[in-house]
Amino acid sequence: PRDWSSDVCSSDLAIARVAQEPQLDDHASAFDAAAAGLGAHAALLSEYHAVAHSVADAPDALQRSGQWQQAGELLGRAGAGLRAAGAEALLIATNTMHKVADTVVRESGLPLLHIGDATGRALSAAGCRRAGLLGTRFTMEDGFLHRHLAEGHGVAVTVPPEADRAEVHRIIFDELCRGVLRDESRATFARIIGDLHAAGCDSVVLGCTEISLLVDPAAPGWPLPLFDTTALHAQAAVDWMLQAQEEMA
Repeated sequence: PRDWSSDVCSSDLAIARVAQEPQLDDHASAFDAAAAGLGAHAALLSEYHAVAHSVADAPDALQRSGQWQQAGELLGRAGAGLRAAGAEALLIATNTMHKVADTVVRESGLPLLHIGDATGRALSAAGCRRAGLLGTRFTMEDGFLHRHLAEGHGVAVTVPPEADRAEVHRIIFDELCRGVLRDESRATFARIIGDLHAAGCDSVVLGCTEISLLVDPAAPGWPLPLFDTTALHAQAAVDWMLQAQEEMA
């Protein structure tokens, strides 16, 4: 098989259960947490075959140069390879690359378990109607997740001011993606979350798979509920797998 690491970024494609590869660790850990405690249902997951494809490095360069169409086609071709290997549905294990979700679906020929649907359902179930959004500058500024949440789930999205968006983006790429966790950065996120609360948000979406490394949604003291897209996406995969197995039984 082709070695995609030479020409793709730290974005990941997977069917249902994500594999234990370095770039997939966030989703893999979240999947394991979601699957824990299922009792007899856990046997269904162990029998459900999963395929994963990690693509590393190129979409990062394509993002920076604004070549989103090429990035989407690249991920879509990887998805088509997963389909040929037996995948029946697709996860894009990153928020940012959902910007090209339509292209990935078209090129791969697979249905997508969209991270925005997993998040939107959780927000709606909690009665949230105005969510603050933290993530890469692409996720915060380009509107694709805003539209998905608003049009599909009735949740309006607010983002921080420009300077705070730049700092969140910097922390993600310069620190979290490199395994660096700093108390001062955690304090920055806490301040920004407080500002979003003051601006009228009733919730905050942690819209980058690395943010929960620094910000624990379950920790006490947050002024409003935090929704971790990584955990919600992994839970959606578990739910889909269980439903598929039950329908086949």
